[in-house]
Formats: sequence, C-alpha cells, structure tokens
Amino acid sequence: MRDVLPRRHNIGMKIAAVQLVSAPEWAVNRESAARWIASAAAAGAQLVCLPEYFCVLGRRDTDKLELAEAPGDGPIQRFLSDTAREHEITLVGGTLPIRVAAGGNPPRVLNRCSIYGPDGLPLGHYDKIHLFAFDNGRESYDEGRTLQAGSQPVAVQAGPLRVGLSICYDLRFPELYRSLMAPQPCDVITVPSAFTHTTGQAHWEVLLRARAIENQCYVLAAAQGGTHPNGRRTWGHSMVIDPWGVVLDTCPEGEGFVIAEVDPQRLAQVRQQLPALAHRRL
Repeated sequence: MRDVLPRRHNIGMKIAAVQLVSAPEWAVNRESAARWIASAAAAGAQLVCLPEYFCVLGRRDTDKLELAEAPGDGPIQRFLSDTAREHEITLVGGTLPIRVAAGGNPPRVLNRCSIYGPDGLPLGHYDKIHLFAFDNGRESYDEGRTLQAGSQPVAVQAGPLRVGLSICYDLRFPELYRSLMAPQPCDVITVPSAFTHTTGQAHWEVLLRARAIENQCYVLAAAQGGTHPNGRRTWGHSMVIDPWGVVLDTCPEGEGFVIAEVDPQRLAQVRQQLPALAHRRL
C-alpha cells in the first residue's frame, strides 16, 4: 500500500482492492476493513473490493457457520451497505457466510459476494460456484465441508462499469469468465480471494493476467495477505490488471490497498486492435 497516490496510469474511474490479514473476530476485521476502505475512498476510488472472508478467518472452518447471516440482513451486510453509502462508493463486499434455507447435515452456508451502490442499496450478489480443495500432505483444505456451491454466474451494472463477480478458486475455471462476457462484455472482473501461500506463489499472478488478457478487461483482485492467527498463511499480492495483461498496481503482503484507473478508451483500443472477443466460435 502506498502512503501517497500512485502514478496515474489512465484517466477514468478509479478502482481499488483492499488487502487484509483477517482474524477470527468480526469486530477486529470490521475495524480494519473500515479503515482501508476509507483510505481507498480518500485516494479517489469509486469502486472498492474487499477480499474473500474479510469478515472472518476462523481458527476452525466451522467458525464461519456461527457468523452466518440471513439473506439480505445482518451486521455484516449492514456494515457493507452503510460503508458504501458513507463514502459514496460502489463496494464489492468480499465474501460473507449466508445461511441456506435447509441447513443440511452437516450444516453448510453459501460463500456470498454482495455488491452495494453509492446509495447503500444492493446491486446484486454472487454465490461461489467452485469450492476449493487441496491436499499436498502438509496442508489440507476442503471448502465442501462447510460451503454449499452456488450455481449462477453474475454480472451487474455499477454506474458506468459492467462488473463481473467471481471468488478465489473460480480463477481456475476460465469458462466462468467467458460466460460473464456475453451477451455484453464486462469492463471489470472482481476476484476477492484468500489464496494459500503455496498455491498463490505458483499460480496467482499468471491466472489473473490470463483472465484479463483472454477477456480483454480489467481485473481487480483483492486478497488476504499474511500469516493469520489460525496459523494459515495467505499469498496476498492484491492487483489491478489492465486489458492487455499489464499489472498496474500490486500489494505484496500485509494490509493495504491497490488502486488504478479504468480507461474506457484503453478497453476500446485493446478490443479493436485485437478483436478476440468477436472472433469466438465456441
């Protein structure tokens, strides 16, 4: 995170991604998120994205179940709405756990990314479709134990920008992003994430740049980035990437934010010079 404004890359709407090192306690995470959102807004960001699990990274996977909210209401959702309205920004609320109608056995929640407009009203939400699982003998993760998968890709209109929503492990499934580019292409794709240090070090940047290049749009990736109280280490490296795959700003590790500008002329130029989206046959 820069203490001064970064060098201007283009002239247009500023977008920012907040990087956190979330704790098991919602009150601690709320304070951190509020501080960095305010900093990004003060730097001129009109759209701000929080990371996956910004509200809780518990000591156990099941901790998120205790924090789960009903669809449309709860302390976390009110915080997102109030904060968007306070700073008059569009706020992509990372993810939060949402209760499902049938709890199931064992109980599961949706990992939901909700987006709020400058008036604090919801613009839409996306439930994570692809659930992460990884086991290399030293680290083991299986989101399917506590999460219920979503089913529908979601893109929303946020002021002048069409924004495609995705979450973390989705990044490995390019067909999701292709679906977000039709019938109308997105200007920005958001990727709130909590990539592990192991997988992030190997694949994070190359996957983000690939999604930007193949879809000829900006990618705004907000990450968890550091060693958490539960012992988990996340990769960080929140980024803004332009439609040519150029990394405009990055935050390696620790809390902070990245910021850059969406330039409609740059989008049009890339798509006109190399009309790959128009050349699709499948």
